[in-house]
Amino acid sequence: MYGLGWAAVKRLPEPAAAALGRRIADTAWRRDGKGVRRLRSNLARVVPDAGPERLAALTRAGMRSYMRYWMESFRLPAWSRQRIREGFDPKDVHRLEDGLAGDTGVILALPHMGNWDLAGAWVTTKLGVPFTTVQERLKPESLYDRFVAYRESLGMEVLAHGGASAFGTLARRLRDGGLVCLVADRDLSAAGVEVDFFGAAARMPAGPALLAQQTGALLLPVTLWYDDSPVLQGRVHPPVEVPAGGTRAAKTAAMTQAMADDFAAGIAGHPQDWHMLQRFWLDDLAGGAPR
Repeated sequence: MYGLGWAAVKRLPEPAAAALGRRIADTAWRRDGKGVRRLRSNLARVVPDAGPERLAALTRAGMRSYMRYWMESFRLPAWSRQRIREGFDPKDVHRLEDGLAGDTGVILALPHMGNWDLAGAWVTTKLGVPFTTVQERLKPESLYDRFVAYRESLGMEVLAHGGASAFGTLARRLRDGGLVCLVADRDLSAAGVEVDFFGAAARMPAGPALLAQQTGALLLPVTLWYDDSPVLQGRVHPPVEVPAGGTRAAKTAAMTQAMADDFAAGIAGHPQDWHMLQRFWLDDLAGGAPR
């Protein structure tokens, strides 16, 4: 299915691809499958005062945002360099540029918002800066290989998620003054840090905070969202500082919470663009059903 999407959608005119994405999203929303129900449950935590009608509208908008991500991603390898440069408008990007101009590396940490692939392609194309990222191993292996090849074609170095090997490579890239970009709102290990997120406990990766402590790299949270234009929007948030005192575990907990707070601020402003169709909060992971 993904192969057909890449092969077919990238050949469509952009308006036709956008319209197709909306139709697919609306159909999925009406069918109200497991992923749609989970998205609605997650959005209910983000917007706790939303009544049934608003929550339904947010969920529909969320599915449209999610499918816009896929339609854009299928077409992104066919975009011209000029289209990529004009396709993203990040606010406060000077924080990233100032960090790259220094002698330490930079870590960009993002939630599953908007189109992180487009944002990454913009960095390699507009800023001319290569970067290293980590990708979860997908099954079947052919799908994982396709995603890696796709992201490498956009100028990214892609490491398989998993343990000390990836962490060591990221640390070396940062010590060399490089850029590392990590999608960091959903923990995929048993070593995540518990944070308060929209008033309930969740777990986020410790990697960004640990890398910043170990290498001295600048840690910058980033949030992304869509508006009514064809241009992806975004913001580079202020650096997450390493606390002056405390144990490494305490520093990691404080930094990860600060990162989570920036993510929450961005998601609260644009809840429909948070593409979280999986269980996320700890009480949901313990077995709660979608609401």
